[in-house]
Amino acid sequence: MADLAKLPVTVVTGFLGSGKTTLISHLIQNPGGKRLAVVVNEFGDVGVDGDILKSCAIPDCPAENIMELANGCICCTVADDFIPTIEALMALEPRPEHILIETSGLALPKPLLKAFDWPDIRSKITVDGVIALADAEAVASGRFAPDVAAVDAQRAADDSLDHETPLSEVFEDQIACADIILLTKPDLAGASGVEKAKAMIAAQAPRPLPVVEVAEGVVDPRVILGLEAAAEDDMDARPSHHEDHHHHQDNGDDHPHHHDHDHDDFDSIVVDIPEISDPMELVARIEALATSKNILRVKGYASVKGKPLRLLVQAVGARVRHQFDRPWKPDETRQGRLVVIAEHDDVKRASIEAVLAPQAQAAE
Repeated sequence: MADLAKLPVTVVTGFLGSGKTTLISHLIQNPGGKRLAVVVNEFGDVGVDGDILKSCAIPDCPAENIMELANGCICCTVADDFIPTIEALMALEPRPEHILIETSGLALPKPLLKAFDWPDIRSKITVDGVIALADAEAVASGRFAPDVAAVDAQRAADDSLDHETPLSEVFEDQIACADIILLTKPDLAGASGVEKAKAMIAAQAPRPLPVVEVAEGVVDPRVILGLEAAAEDDMDARPSHHEDHHHHQDNGDDHPHHHDHDHDDFDSIVVDIPEISDPMELVARIEALATSKNILRVKGYASVKGKPLRLLVQAVGARVRHQFDRPWKPDETRQGRLVVIAEHDDVKRASIEAVLAPQAQAAE
């Protein structure tokens, strides 16, 4: 049984665009009687996910219970950011009954679990479970779960071949660390794609894991909250490709610090876009950008002329979704803003802005 003195925390991990924010939005509005708090760890300079989640706030999870960490991954900023945030949530009145942590899509989950061993909080919280979201269509296509043995065989035969991609290692680490897998967007994958994705996840998992199909983030909170996994005490069962990439080093004070973790393979920029007249033109520009460069993710919002509502934009590769999410506030500038996340070599501000905001460049 769980230690009733400890506050349960659920870590929600998953690759870029797998549906983490959608899932947490659903949980905020359907908390199963629990008083929730949320920590959003974003990769980038703008709090898009946190802003989306705060618009979902309800009495059981008010906006002040939703906090953002945008200064780098949690495991690298334990003392400066993560611990104070957790302590601030625990000091709220009324006190939250369960904390959800949405990790960056690029986050390696195991180092985050190690952060829960920090002296200031390890006696106060427990990791109730690690939930990994996986896009069924992407997994079925093999984009994030390559056949490692086949790659090794090819590498042995051809010295010019690159090593396994960082994306696949992130995906495998997320699966290996999980207590339950949520297979998202099953409608896009189809029945055969879902079965193939399940088989590939089973092949990657270090132990049998439950896999649940979830559309639009709709899942009974009883399925994923209250797992009582105490994951912080179960580290050996959660192997990682990157065991040595995060380590504490004694620097002569009471707080060890982390090294060798800068997410060097990925980068992000924030692009301000002028007011647009047609959402489909913006969609077409994002699709063009994704097909011409290795863009992993675009997310943010835009202002549409003549529309009182803000346009929310979410893109995974060339798959773009958009919807009007809320009215513009009276004190807000009607300015669009997109976060673009890509592999490091593909983040060139001028070329990205030329595609996403050609009007802005023309006006300069």
